[in-house]
Amino acid sequence: MTHKDSAGQAPTNEAPVQGECAEVTRPSPGPLRDQLFAEPLSERGLFSFNEAVASVFPDMINRSVPGYTTVVSMTGVLAARHARPNANIYDLGCSWGASLLSVAKEPACRSCQLIGIDNSEAMLSAARAHIAQFSEGKQITLQAGDIADLQLADASVVIMNYTLQFIPIAQRNTVLRRIREAMSPGDVMILSEKITLQDTELNRHLVDLHHDFKRQQGYSDLEISQKRDALENVLIPETREAHFERLRQVGFSRCDVWFQCLNFASIIAIA
Repeated sequence: MTHKDSAGQAPTNEAPVQGECAEVTRPSPGPLRDQLFAEPLSERGLFSFNEAVASVFPDMINRSVPGYTTVVSMTGVLAARHARPNANIYDLGCSWGASLLSVAKEPACRSCQLIGIDNSEAMLSAARAHIAQFSEGKQITLQAGDIADLQLADASVVIMNYTLQFIPIAQRNTVLRRIREAMSPGDVMILSEKITLQDTELNRHLVDLHHDFKRQQGYSDLEISQKRDALENVLIPETREAHFERLRQVGFSRCDVWFQCLNFASIIAIA
């Protein structure tokens, strides 16, 4: 299951990354501008992380998720606080790999294995080309896989930035419990999600503000409406209280929101 990482850093033209990324020998042309919903669609379809979405994803998420660049840059800082030497740092739903690149820049994470996992081959292909442009990319391994079936091990940090919201609610406890079981006390999970508020009036107000934000980023009312329709029943947000309760149920000792902008929040959970 993919999420939300983009590319906000300048390439270094260093050698390509090792492992699965070693096949890339030329720079990525970079992300395109998101215009996927700019024209009226002949029929409504569900949102998916296909090749078209992958090609514009960095632009799409930066213009759709307020505070996204802050979450990505601070993901590396948070990871550095909890990285255990020689342990694994996972990004589940890694998309273009921006969160892992943020982690890879941190000296405290240099002995760790950085592993990005996504179930979208189109997104992984874009990630391989993108990560290959950065010297830090040598530390990153990308894998295809379904988060619901993964077996994690020795995970000092697990990143899920805007990924859990695409997993059916009935499966979320199982996914988070498997993550917690791969951790030791003091390890950390970074969980970023679109949320709803218990106060329905205030929630509606934040939704309207989010639409205003997207208009400010250049999206038209048609684009906003068509993308909202495509995401309906695909992206299922929950309240922060629901997230807190689930994290406690699966064994995290403490959790709280460390960053929120409008109806997008990032939670830190300590094992």
